[in-house]
Amino acid sequence: MKMWKDRGGNFGMMTALLLVPIGATAGLALDFSAALMAKSELQGAADAAALGAIAETSAGVTEALEMSGNGTVHLSETDAFKFFKSQFATNTYFTLVESDAKVIKEDNKLKAVFTYRASVPTSLSRIIGKDSIEVSGSATAEFQTETYRDFFLLLDNTPSMGVGATPADVATMVANTSDKCAFACHIVKNGFEDKNSYYNLAKKLGVTVRINVVAQATANLMDTAMASRKSSNQYRMAVYTFGQKAEDTKLLEVSPLTVNLSDAKKKASLIDLMSIPYQGYDNDQQTDFDRALTQIATKMGEAGTGLTASSPEKIVFFVSDGVGDSYKPSTCTKKTTSGRCQEPIDTKPCAALKAKGYKIAVLYTTYLPLPTNGWYNTWIKPFQSEIGSRMQECATPGLFFEVSPTEGISDAMNALFRKIINAPRLTG
Repeated sequence: MKMWKDRGGNFGMMTALLLVPIGATAGLALDFSAALMAKSELQGAADAAALGAIAETSAGVTEALEMSGNGTVHLSETDAFKFFKSQFATNTYFTLVESDAKVIKEDNKLKAVFTYRASVPTSLSRIIGKDSIEVSGSATAEFQTETYRDFFLLLDNTPSMGVGATPADVATMVANTSDKCAFACHIVKNGFEDKNSYYNLAKKLGVTVRINVVAQATANLMDTAMASRKSSNQYRMAVYTFGQKAEDTKLLEVSPLTVNLSDAKKKASLIDLMSIPYQGYDNDQQTDFDRALTQIATKMGEAGTGLTASSPEKIVFFVSDGVGDSYKPSTCTKKTTSGRCQEPIDTKPCAALKAKGYKIAVLYTTYLPLPTNGWYNTWIKPFQSEIGSRMQECATPGLFFEVSPTEGISDAMNALFRKIINAPRLTG
């Protein structure tokens, strides 16, 4: 009876019985720790593979840009395997069972998916019959190759853009003209320059007028576009003005829509102020925004998604001081004189363009107050405060930029361009 009641050896017996599960548990903990370490290393390698395969400077991205349609990007898949294996070339504690890379181009996106499966040998877990632990995972990366865009530059070259480019230029013109005129009127009679016009006076005085700055800024913009594009056909540009001379005001094509931005640059640099045959010709009604914005729509074609070269986004890049001056006897938003309408831009043509899916980027070259000019004080000053807000209303939200006379128009045009190409784009 004493033997059955004696419990002194129970601890030893229980310990012996528990050694196996305790050892197995400890072994599992150690082996799972090794598996987690392998998983971490493999996942890091997979992440690097997915990202490296579609890096902007990779051979695979170059291949994708040259593809005419969607499909598999083979060079990227090859690179993915190289990146993956290079991350654990000296590893000896796990065995890679399988790995797979898929890189697909779909419209303007590359999607890389890298998957892996590996076996990590166990040590103590073998006492319960588990010789290895399997780990697996995947990594996904996306790269937007490019958004295709057609830019239609509409540059206001009407007589008001003959104003001095800076307050100092304005002051120089006012001080050197008998009627204190800040405008360098470009007078051409019968095909010959009037040597006595204020346009030539400005040149003699070394005064820069606003249209000359806009022309050079437009030329510089072509350099920015060429440096920014990811393929030679990503951006196309066309350049238009309001006409070469007041006797024939119309939408004038300076450069047709082209991927040859070097050629567009040369043509843009030659843009000049619209000429007039004499002071006050046609009651100075040469700034017809309604006509220019309506006519440019006929040049643009259908607005696309930007996903492919055959379906580019369409963007009007509009540069102006925002004051219209045209014959609008019944629809002018301000008072008229003999049908002459001087008004801040009427935004109805802008709304019509946006309704068709076009975007409008507006660079407002601030209309300079001219307090010594009687015409300005009577007709423009009353709505001076409305000009900027109307120009902003014309623009697609987020694509408005105002540049003051003391700021660089070229820098402003480049900033607005970058704002366009870096803007988020809804795809669905």
